[in-house]
Amino acid sequence: MQHSPFAGILPALSIIAQIHEEESGQPGSYPDDDIHLTLKHDTMTNMRYTFGPTRYDLSARAHLMGIVNVTPDSFSDGGSYLAPERAVDHALRLEDEGADFIDIGGESTRPGAVPIPIEEELERVIPVVEKLRERISIPISIDTYKSTVAEAALRAGAVIVNDISGLRHDPSMASVIARYGASAVIMHMQGTPREMQVNPTYEDVVKEVKKFLRLQVDRAVANGIAQVIVDPGIGFGKTVVHNLQLIRNLPEFSELGCPLLVGPSRKSFIGTLLDLPVAERLEGTAAAVTACILRGASILRVHDVRAMKRVAIIADAIRKGSSS
Repeated sequence: MQHSPFAGILPALSIIAQIHEEESGQPGSYPDDDIHLTLKHDTMTNMRYTFGPTRYDLSARAHLMGIVNVTPDSFSDGGSYLAPERAVDHALRLEDEGADFIDIGGESTRPGAVPIPIEEELERVIPVVEKLRERISIPISIDTYKSTVAEAALRAGAVIVNDISGLRHDPSMASVIARYGASAVIMHMQGTPREMQVNPTYEDVVKEVKKFLRLQVDRAVANGIAQVIVDPGIGFGKTVVHNLQLIRNLPEFSELGCPLLVGPSRKSFIGTLLDLPVAERLEGTAAAVTACILRGASILRVHDVRAMKRVAIIADAIRKGSSS
């Protein structure tokens, strides 16, 4: 049977339509402010960030953060890169495909995940960071909410801490990040991975997530962290509608004055909308990534770097109205 050449396009169009759809009367929808908010994002300043020897203007184009899960049980690729050599090879491949950052995580934070001991997380991620440090030319991020793991990774060569708890879980995290002169990714999550998807509820998801991020950015700055990136936490304690409202209203987060990272890659909201398993969510991810870039995201955390690099180039050209 011959497959239609448009088979891959239709899922992407479906995701874009869902994000763009007017949800009158729903919390988090601000249709009258779309143009105003977009202008606010376009005039943002101070988006030139330094990560170790690397300097990026995060307002110039969309940057990609490639995901390396050194875990046996992550929702998308658990077990694929548990061996340090395989994780390093995968990170180098993502760099070759166009990644601007590599994000290394040793504990699954999928819905229902159970925390692992610090010692086990260290055993998984530190050998990978150490091996990569000498072989990779892009910044390394450590995906952890534990200050002990963060500090060991920063000593080993990481320059970013991606904290899904938004500096809430570990009281020492902010001071560790500041002491090493590292950057912080502050993400919003309702609850913890174990129960975050059990009936997540908000009065207004956009306003509540933005309020949390503003408070935590202030906390980070007060603790001496010079470079902060914010992440609304797609899929972390949110329903499908919450995720769509957050993506649709990403320009709201420009008011925080920080680069915006979004991680829609292969997430369950895409699977729900398209009724597809994780392995078949590439087109849906492409649509979500496009929407995020057009609405102001500076960094996209993704699994499929080669494909998303092409998506980002086109989305950036559309956003800027220029090929340069």
